[in-house]
Amino acid sequence: MSIHNLKDKVVLIGGGAKNLGGLLARDFAENGAKAIAIHYHSDLAKAEADETIAAVKQLGAEAIAVQGDLTKPKNVTKLFDEAIAAFGGVDVAVNTTGMVLKKPFAEITEAEYDAMFGINSKAAFFFMQEAGNKLNDNGKLCTIVTSLLAAFTGFYSVYAGAKAPVEHFTRAASKEFGARGISVTAVAPGPMDTPFFYGQESKDAVAYHSGAADLSKYSKTGLTDIEDIVPLVRFLVSEGWWITGQTIFANGGYTTR
Repeated sequence: MSIHNLKDKVVLIGGGAKNLGGLLARDFAENGAKAIAIHYHSDLAKAEADETIAAVKQLGAEAIAVQGDLTKPKNVTKLFDEAIAAFGGVDVAVNTTGMVLKKPFAEITEAEYDAMFGINSKAAFFFMQEAGNKLNDNGKLCTIVTSLLAAFTGFYSVYAGAKAPVEHFTRAASKEFGARGISVTAVAPGPMDTPFFYGQESKDAVAYHSGAADLSKYSKTGLTDIEDIVPLVRFLVSEGWWITGQTIFANGGYTTR
């Protein structure tokens, strides 16, 4: 069995019920993964998790769903442990979870600050820690961040700020986990055509972001299509294993550095 493809591998996806995570689950199953462990946050996403489970099974892979608030490290541990109990190990871990807030710097409350750093930074850290401890040798670990890490803009201070530590976590983890053959990467999409983006944007802001990327007119909506992120993540957790410690910006020229 090749160690650098998805065939017969066990994949765990944080936020795997819907949007990018749900599409990744389907794609990994279609590309030969043996089993997918799909995390979802709350009861609100259970129906979508069930739908994704059914789709994955129809594609020939085994699947389980695990619910939990990943800002509590015990739930991150539970997620990995349940996947290992069900499938015997985990080869690939992808974390797509996140929370966005668009708000003036001067108006952000302590509760909002804590919530943003809880899911975007703390949960990401402990997800990576569990992966480092529990992935099989030659495993793959990828985290979704944001192209706003390369933006000079207002109103996203606490969102981009909470995602920024993941770049350093990625570099540090690649150094520490590399001895077991584990590659560690982060992917930074532009604003994606999902409900995650539209919830906090005005019509004018949507219009701006939809035309801000160099390749906007070649996208279905002008935004980053999740279908264009899936092949990159698939590559990084398979044949692209030699890339490690890197944050890859994939946004059609929305931001660069």
